[in-house]
Amino acid sequence: MTLTVLLFAKLRDAAGADAVAVELPAGGTVADLRRRLGEAHPAVAGLLERSAIAVNHDFADDARPLAPGDEVAVIPPVSGG
Repeated sequence: MTLTVLLFAKLRDAAGADAVAVELPAGGTVADLRRRLGEAHPAVAGLLERSAIAVNHDFADDARPLAPGDEVAVIPPVSGG
């Protein structure tokens, strides 16, 4: 299955795009998505470990299975003062 993954802030800048397509096997999980995204876009690999993943507007842990048509967003950590 091919998922469109939305990227924000530093991830968007590092990947050079607002969204990227990621190919996963049926039954792929958020952990699989992190791994494939890091392989395809090495510039974002370091941020992925610390980033939150939202699936269909809900934060998801790495064990969550993904399905075709899921809306996936990767939200990097933020800091401020």
